[in-house]
Amino acid sequence: MNQFEKFKQLHQQSSPLLLGNIWDVQSAKIFEAAGYQAVGTSSQAVAIANGYDDGEQFPFDILVSLAKRVVETVNIPFSTDIEGGYSRNVNDIITNIEKLADVGVAGINIEDTVAGSARTLQPADDFAKTISAIANHLSRNNIKLFLNIRTDGFLLGLPNALDETLGRIKHYENAGASGIFTPCITTPADITAAVNATTLPVNVMCMPQLPGFDELANLGVKRISMGGFLFSKLYEDAGKAATQIFNDKGFGSLFS
Repeated sequence: MNQFEKFKQLHQQSSPLLLGNIWDVQSAKIFEAAGYQAVGTSSQAVAIANGYDDGEQFPFDILVSLAKRVVETVNIPFSTDIEGGYSRNVNDIITNIEKLADVGVAGINIEDTVAGSARTLQPADDFAKTISAIANHLSRNNIKLFLNIRTDGFLLGLPNALDETLGRIKHYENAGASGIFTPCITTPADITAAVNATTLPVNVMCMPQLPGFDELANLGVKRISMGGFLFSKLYEDAGKAATQIFNDKGFGSLFS
C-alpha cells in the first residue's frame, strides 16, 4: 500500500485522524515518534519559522525541498499546505501540485481564500472550477493525491458562515474534492451540519472552543488539525526560557 492509499484510509477510521502539523523535518520526526499516523505542514508555522509572513510568502521552491526531505525522513503519510496554490492561474497551480507529487507527498491542502492585505473569499463557482481542473488533471495522469479543500467562511467570521460553508461544501464535493476542511468551526451544531452536508471526510482545526476528540468522533469528524497552535506555544515557551536565562545570568532554569 502506498502513502496515498494509507492516507486515504486514515480518513475512514472510526476515530478521527489527528494530524501533526509540522514546520520542519525535526518536528515531523517528533510527531512520528509520538505515534501520530500522518503529518502535514502548517503554512503559518513554516513561514514564521523561516522568517516569512504567512500568505504564500514562503518561497514555493523551498517548500518543495522541505516536502522532499520530510518524505525521505518519515515513514508516515505527509500532506502539504499550498494555501491558495501559489498562483491565481489554474495551470500554474497544477504545475505546483505536480512538483509536490513528484517528491512523494500523499496530499495537499488548498483554500478558497486569497491572501493579501486582507483575505479575499473567491466566488464558489470559480474555485470549484479550479478544483475540477486539478482533479481532472490528476485523474488523467494517474497522479494519486488527497485533495483536502479548505473553505474559510468561519475563519473569516462571516455572519452567514454556516450557510456559506454548506453551499461551498457541496460545490467542492461535486468538483472532485477528497475531503473538506472547515477551520475555526467550533460548535457541535455547526460541525454536525457540515458533516451531514457531504459524504466526504470533514476536517476541523484546533480552536479554544473546539470540543474534545471523543465528541468530535461522535459528531462524525474524520480529521483534526492543530494548525500553527503547537508551534506558537513552543516558541512562546522558548521565549520565556530565554528570558529567564538572561535574567538569571545562568542556565540553572534549564535543568530544574
